[in-house]
Amino acid sequence: MSAQEHAKPATTPEREEFYGRIGKKDLSPLWENLASLVTPQPRPACLPALWKYDDTREFLMEAGSLITAAEAERRVLVMENPGIPGQSQITGSLYSGLQLILPGEIAPSHRHAACALRFVLEGTGAYTAVDGERVSMSPGDFVLTPSWTYHDHGNTGDEPVIWLDGLDVPIVNLFSTSFANRYPNETQPVTRAEGDALALYGTNMLPFGYEVHGLNSPLFAYRYEPSRAALAQLAKRGDPDPSHGFKAQYSNPTTGGAPMPTIGAYLQLLPKGFDGIEYRSTDSTVFVAAEGRGYSMIGGQRFDWTHRDVFVVPSWIPVSHHTPDDEAVLFSFSDRPAQQVLGLWREQA
Repeated sequence: MSAQEHAKPATTPEREEFYGRIGKKDLSPLWENLASLVTPQPRPACLPALWKYDDTREFLMEAGSLITAAEAERRVLVMENPGIPGQSQITGSLYSGLQLILPGEIAPSHRHAACALRFVLEGTGAYTAVDGERVSMSPGDFVLTPSWTYHDHGNTGDEPVIWLDGLDVPIVNLFSTSFANRYPNETQPVTRAEGDALALYGTNMLPFGYEVHGLNSPLFAYRYEPSRAALAQLAKRGDPDPSHGFKAQYSNPTTGGAPMPTIGAYLQLLPKGFDGIEYRSTDSTVFVAAEGRGYSMIGGQRFDWTHRDVFVVPSWIPVSHHTPDDEAVLFSFSDRPAQQVLGLWREQA
């Protein structure tokens, strides 16, 4: 036991009898639980974990033969952290899963209090519609569904499309603030041409007189090609960060902050031969390999990953990234913005 931890008082028959009596009045003694409530350092129940894409994809395609997107509402295989099985959570604060939509299918329009993101892994021909605008989806694209916005998905192409979902459902449920409902029809009306949000908010300009409403980005599709080009340009400007390589964060063009109030998203380039220095941070982070291959040391365990594999680093667990044989790009998301606004976030090299 650390010297900073609270020592649990000794148990006596008189104390046990007292605890029994006050328990009947919905009371409990803080001194019996203080050490587990106020800890000297984070003690995440989550564990480091890796999901190999090829294995998961096989199960996802099998699910595609068992249930339609309309029946399931969202045909997703949830990535459950092995440290908290049965909770539908990849970390203590985030949900994640792989979603499949087959040619000709529609995932019906609905909305919910939770913020959501999509990172496209495979296939073309699908779209996401958000508040009246449809955007096509291609591998590497980062697409947002802000809180309480109607959204539906469809696949007008001829191949399966798979993407990684990330939502702040556990945060919403922590506050008991979950609301959700279906749109009256299967899809919402298309009222704006594709590219409308990009033209208005993605060119370093804003409509005259624009006022910020909430903390969600009005730009809800971030294309992979320009994002990847930004990393390449960043790599020309100097040496990589010893822990993160060349890393950039997706931003809300109206505030400069995170694209969603509770979830931050990042893209980082790890050059060939990168041998990252260990670091740790309080935001549990979900990573997916957008390109290349390498391995990460997480809490002393080695996790080898390649293109489209997903892995998770729990809060305050040391991690380092290594790409001895290949250049790699990692997409990641975490609850860092929520922690920062609450004054809780920390990082240590």
